[in-house]
Amino acid sequence: MTSPPPARPDAAASVADTVAVIGAGSIGIAWTIIFASAGIRVRIFEAAPGVRRAAMDEVAHMLGELSGAGLLDEPVATVLKRVEVLESLEAAVSGAHFVQECVIEDLGVKQSLFAQLDALTDPRVVLASSTSTITASAFAAGLARRERCLVVHPANPPYFLRVAEVVPAPFTAASTVATARALLLRARLTPIVLGREIEGFAFNRLQAAMLREAYCLVRDGVVSAEDIDTLVREGLGLRWSVIGPFTTSELNTRGGLRRHAEVLGPVYARIAVERGGDNPWNPDTIEHVASTIEQRLPHPAWEDNVRERDRAMMRLASLLQHFDNPLADVRPRREDLAGVTPMTAPQ
Repeated sequence: MTSPPPARPDAAASVADTVAVIGAGSIGIAWTIIFASAGIRVRIFEAAPGVRRAAMDEVAHMLGELSGAGLLDEPVATVLKRVEVLESLEAAVSGAHFVQECVIEDLGVKQSLFAQLDALTDPRVVLASSTSTITASAFAAGLARRERCLVVHPANPPYFLRVAEVVPAPFTAASTVATARALLLRARLTPIVLGREIEGFAFNRLQAAMLREAYCLVRDGVVSAEDIDTLVREGLGLRWSVIGPFTTSELNTRGGLRRHAEVLGPVYARIAVERGGDNPWNPDTIEHVASTIEQRLPHPAWEDNVRERDRAMMRLASLLQHFDNPLADVRPRREDLAGVTPMTAPQ
């Protein structure tokens, strides 16, 4: 794959004041909330009349929930004034500086929609897709002005997981990427720009790797589905909410990532082969990752960084100490009580 063409000298990132959101499903509603909460006007179009009629109520409800949790900087009514629902695609994109598509994961539907968007909008308007699986090369390659098309894939739900992947096609202009990044930063989302298109992008590939192993562990009778969720929720997930997997490896082993790879790399390689894959960590990649992580750590001494991690985990634990999983039945399971004799009070 070739690199995106360089930006023209006059192609600095523009700031979008009005965004058209196409599709009012859960992701379209979420993008609307993200943009409107950042002071950006949002124009929604949804082809299904019933969904279109319910869109404002959905936005208002979620804004109310966020406000009640202290996660909204302005009154709900103020944010809602920036949102309007339009009756046609043409009306929604008229005057918009950026278009965020949020329709179903269907290549044919996206190809048709982007052809319409290409014809209806000014050539300077960026056309972004929220797709989590389809590349811009697949849905925009045949467009006359395809250089303004790319993928902007949010983590879900984006008003809590404030990160989004920016995935350019080989034909996407650098100015298009810059404009998408600027919009995300204004909306207080962290943009993750991928170096090239790849199926599933980065977010879903990381998620897929864990799900593959999780399903295998359940299938093989090693651990229950409930306990997989608990291992992640109470262990890996909590740790990763403070530091990512690479920094975790750096701080879990004295000697950092290089020592971690030396000790556990062969074990993980055998696990991969057991699961039908063979992608061992190579020394160049290990060195690159180790150097990158070391440069971003706040302290030169390993011990000081471990203490910093522990302080962050303590703050998180103090917030979560009275928070139970809201989607789980916390009553003891029958298998947990098998063979356990209830204690009686001493006579």
